[in-house]
Amino acid sequence: MITFRRLDPADFPLLGRWLAQEYVARWWHHETSTEAVERDFGPTARGEVPSEDLLALLDGHPLGLVQRYRLIDFPEYVAELGPVVEVPEGAMSIDYLIGDRDKVGRGIGPLMIRSILARIWREHPDVTAVLVPVVAANRASWRALEKAGFTRVGSGDLKPDNPIDDPLHHVYRVDRPA
Repeated sequence: MITFRRLDPADFPLLGRWLAQEYVARWWHHETSTEAVERDFGPTARGEVPSEDLLALLDGHPLGLVQRYRLIDFPEYVAELGPVVEVPEGAMSIDYLIGDRDKVGRGIGPLMIRSILARIWREHPDVTAVLVPVVAANRASWRALEKAGFTRVGSGDLKPDNPIDDPLHHVYRVDRPA
């Protein structure tokens, strides 16, 4: 069973190790020093920004990270997505990683995504849809979304997290169940 709890500063060393792993670093392209992790994840852990970083736990053991945020809280991101897809009012987005290398390629990614969706629907009754842009080259990520019930609703150029990537992204969407 996958559960979630807010990322705490005590989790930063673990997160730094996950971000440094080649298979994570390829797509997250994030600095991994203690200072960088504190700089980039500290404000969210302290509740200073309107998003959440959640530690994903598999049977109580750290598995990965999920970030969730309302798109309306980041108007520059809505403006970037707008030419590619319609951004519905009340939409959220997520970012995710599996930090435990032994769990990659075992169907855990879609399970983690379905688990966070269930939590979003339960905790945020006003959220109408979840949109997730993924670099087109990151097939494993967009396949996990498809297996979790998302549908590709558009493709277009967005600024990639990693400058070595082509800007082509696929955007996936799932609507709140009826």
